[in-house]
Formats: sequence, structure tokens, C-alpha cells
Amino acid sequence: MTERDGSVWRAAGVLSVAARGLYARITRGEPVVPEDADALRELVAWHLVIVDPDSPELPIALDPQEAGRRRLDDELRDMAARAARIAAIPDLSDELGLHFERAKWRAGSGSEFLAGREQIAARVGEAVDRAETEVLTALPTGPAWPELLDDVTARESRALARGVRLRTLFGDGVRDDAAARDRVTVMSAKGTRFRTLLAPFQRCVVVDRRQAFISDHVVGGDPDRTAWHVMDRAFVAFVAEGFEDAWRRADVWHGDPRRAVPAEAGDGLTDRQREILIDTAAGVDQRITARRLNIGLRTLTKELGRLRARWGVSTLAALAYQWALSPERRQTRSEGS
Repeated sequence: MTERDGSVWRAAGVLSVAARGLYARITRGEPVVPEDADALRELVAWHLVIVDPDSPELPIALDPQEAGRRRLDDELRDMAARAARIAAIPDLSDELGLHFERAKWRAGSGSEFLAGREQIAARVGEAVDRAETEVLTALPTGPAWPELLDDVTARESRALARGVRLRTLFGDGVRDDAAARDRVTVMSAKGTRFRTLLAPFQRCVVVDRRQAFISDHVVGGDPDRTAWHVMDRAFVAFVAEGFEDAWRRADVWHGDPRRAVPAEAGDGLTDRQREILIDTAAGVDQRITARRLNIGLRTLTKELGRLRARWGVSTLAALAYQWALSPERRQTRSEGS
């Protein structure tokens, strides 16, 4: 960069040495020469001189204090506009990022990012309509989007008529939902199998073990409005196995209300005790069980003590054995077979 490069100096917001020298000459009444063209353009841009068309060789000098104030105002306005443009960049990046992620994942990894309820419902609906063998659905918070339940019921009824096996897993709280109970009663009679699980599990839909729909944990959008359509067979198999693990630990449901613990006997199992017994029989580490049920190890130990006392055993192995033989466990298994 040279001092004579007026455009560079103007971009940097600094008046060049040549322009300063020319301003001094103009105040002394000295004429400009052709070699002063760049410096003269700087002075005009700074509003330090004006050029009279009738006497272009004798520009008129203006007050530098006023010119400086005007220049300062221009720079502040430009700075404010620049700051506004900078502040808008993150929002613009987020907005365009959704489109980029969708295109990138669709093209490169066998997965498609879905944004918006309409797109999610459309993709899931297309997959269920083409299902040939089975559809596995896990909904921790109960039926999604009540306004679409009629469409879902009709679609699942058509799938059952084609011989497709349907299994749906809900969170245990859905037993308190009268509308959900009514729907499950109707669909159970048609052949859909339902279970509820007290413990947390992930939302998913698996179709024919070939494709799955899972919650978004990449883009970080609204979980009710963003999802992934996964076609990678290995990952779909992994999702299906996660469903099967939760299904094995769940209670059969035909639309009946939540079962109450018998108050008069005092020996019925609570949902939490059933979860503890299931994990104990499966050899799950107690710390994992406590974390999954959101309780402390001390609380878990007390519950195990009550369960050992209930069956009159002293070891966890004996407790697991008694649980395996218990009528309640046999009843649950026979209902789900």
C-alpha cells in the first residue's frame, strides 16, 4: 500500500500524507496540478474542499472541524450498520444450517434430517404404508400430535390388514390418559400389541428392520419438530435392539388403567420395585439402576432390603431366583407372549 493510493487510504479511514500536503497548498492559494488528482479526490471525499467547475485548478478549502464531524458521523453510522450485520450472522447461519444439514446427511450417510411436523409425519406415514413385516414404535410421552391420531389409526389398521405386526411402547404415565386408553383398547382388539414402561427410553419408529426414525441429537432443534430418517442397516438394527430391550422390561397393556398396589395386603410390588427386580435378575450394576430410576444408592439398598425380607432371602442371587419364580412375573410373561 502506498500513500498515493487514495482508495486504500479512504477504505482505511485515514487521510493520506499527499492529501494533507495538498490541503495546505490549497489554503495558501496555490493551484493544483495533474499529479494531485488522487489527493484531490481524497479531499473532496472528506468534504475538505469543493471544486469550482469554472476554476478547477483553484479548489476552495472548507472548515476541517466541520469536515471532521461529518466524517465521524459517517464512520459511526457505518460502524452501527456493520455491527447489525455481524449480529445477524448467527441467526442466518442457523437458518441456512438446517438446509445444509438436511442435504449433507441425505446425500452422504444414508440419513435424512427432517424439520417440521408435516415432513416427519409424511415420511413416517410413507414408511408404514410400505411396511411388509413389522413396525416398532416407542413413544415415551404417549401418542404424538393428537390432531393426527385419526390418520395414524387408519394407517395402522391398513397395515394390520396386510399382515404387518405392530408393537407400540408407551411411557407408564399414558395409562392415566383416557383417550389413549380408548385408542389402545380398540387397536389391541385389532391385533396391535402395547406395553408401558416406567423407566426412561428413547423415541423411535422402526419399519421392517430396514429404516428407523429417531429423535434429533445433532442439529439440536425442537424434539417435537425435528427428527432423523435413518436407512443405515447396522444402525437401524441397533435402534431395534434398544426397542427390544425396553420391550422386555415393559408391562403388557390392553388399554386398562394403571394398576394400583393392593392397599390391604401390603405385599404388592410397586413399579419401582419391579424395575429393581428386573435389573437385579439381569445382573445390571446397582449404580446404573439407581441412575436410571433417578434415586440414590441408599434408597435402592433400602428397596432391596424390603424385597429380600418379602421373600425371606439374604442374597441378591436368591432374590433374583424368587422373582423369576414369582406368579406376577410369570403372569406378565405369559400375557406378552
